[in-house]
Amino acid sequence: MPKRSEEMLMDLWLSLLLVWITCVLSVSMTPIIGQSKSTQTGGSAVVASGVGEGQRLLSRAKRGWVWNQMFVLEEFSGPDPILVGRLHTDKVDNDTARYSLAGEGAGTIFAINEKTGDIHAMKRLDREEKAEYTLTAKVTNGITGQLLEPMTEFIIKVQDINDNAPKFTEGPYHAAVEEMSAVGTSVITVTATDADDPVYGNSAKLVYSILEGQPYFSVDPNSATIRIALHGMDREMREDYQVVIQAKDMGGHMGGLSGTTTVSITLQDINDNPPKFSKSLYEFVIPEDLPLGKEGGKVKANDRDIGENAKSTYSIIEGDDQGVFEIITNATTQEGILQLRKPLDYESKRNYTLKVEATNIRSEPRSNGPFKDTATVKIVVEDSDEPPVFSKPMYLLEVDENAPINKIIGTVTARDPDATGSPIRYFIDRHTDLERQFNINVDNGRITLAKPLDRETDMWHNITVTATEVRNHSQISRAVVAIRVMDINDNAPEFATEYEAFL
Repeated sequence: MPKRSEEMLMDLWLSLLLVWITCVLSVSMTPIIGQSKSTQTGGSAVVASGVGEGQRLLSRAKRGWVWNQMFVLEEFSGPDPILVGRLHTDKVDNDTARYSLAGEGAGTIFAINEKTGDIHAMKRLDREEKAEYTLTAKVTNGITGQLLEPMTEFIIKVQDINDNAPKFTEGPYHAAVEEMSAVGTSVITVTATDADDPVYGNSAKLVYSILEGQPYFSVDPNSATIRIALHGMDREMREDYQVVIQAKDMGGHMGGLSGTTTVSITLQDINDNPPKFSKSLYEFVIPEDLPLGKEGGKVKANDRDIGENAKSTYSIIEGDDQGVFEIITNATTQEGILQLRKPLDYESKRNYTLKVEATNIRSEPRSNGPFKDTATVKIVVEDSDEPPVFSKPMYLLEVDENAPINKIIGTVTARDPDATGSPIRYFIDRHTDLERQFNINVDNGRITLAKPLDRETDMWHNITVTATEVRNHSQISRAVVAIRVMDINDNAPEFATEYEAFL
């Protein structure tokens, strides 16, 4: 037989034993009690017997009956109806008195022996469905029908047995607590209820215990508050836990019924980990013609924390006294983007060594830190094929208007700024010299006169000269050459009009 069934039968047999003892005492004492009452009051008596609180004698006062409660054990399912109590009057002998009941459950749940006054429960009762019944007792003369006692109301209470297991009002539960919380920190309080009588016995007295989740968590046996039980619980080592809590009635003693619930607990992140660069040395090759504000390289420091606790900012702390570089933080990828603030020049400086730092945005007082890390960044400037550079942005030359053909007017010079030093070739942009009045030596930039000049026609000639690398014709530079034609005395005076003289 299952253990639970054995315990229920034991409760029932103990209750029946109490009922039997009570009934025997009631029957044996009735004549004496009746005589005593008759002697003292000249009246009669009603006896109420029940289970749990024993027998009590109810006597009639001058103005009506005073009744105690009767008790009946719930969930009784024996072969015979269970005796609840007995009514008795001494106004007439037992053969003449006739007893009856009215009210809740009269005739259906409760039946009375009209001759003996014995009240029996005819059905199995459940205290959790209905805890008490109110009835009215009536006793009459069986011959004359005369009412022997005033009709009196009394209560039959259904006595509780432990037939309901504790149930948790909610669940499964979910809770969160910060990692590294102190031992004893409250996480969540769960609640269980028991439908049994909280007043009678221990059937509804609950004690809580933890079945799963140790040694990380504990539960208060009375309040059901779950607390941190282990020092130094680290989210980065383990984030989620499942705790099983048991509620047991009968004060937690053997034979009590129990119910369980699960509590899913998540450790919330705090900033207890610093950023850490994936490597201590980064090396980048950056072309000297990289535009300002464009990415030249990127670094990243990883953080084992999450959310805001994992965010960092980047800065250059050494190696950039001239402010050539800057490092900005990509908020999405959490990378440090290295870019230029000033142009690079391969010919003046070819290497840089920077020290960059990643620092957490948010600090955590409970952690000692530090909340930062550093790395070295080595930058090699790559030579770019730059166009030739003229010695002047503009040249001013002069030539006499009567200068002969092939007269050298002047020279323009340009050089290749690159380390390779490519030879330069010079040309005149013929869109600026449609008459082809000038020539230029492609090797040395010497400008000569190609056609005679006339100052009286054009005083100035503005031409554009281009310089091109021999090795890379796409690298072209331009310079403006302004040529002023100088006047010479090549015209005799002339009168503006003809004059006639008269003498």
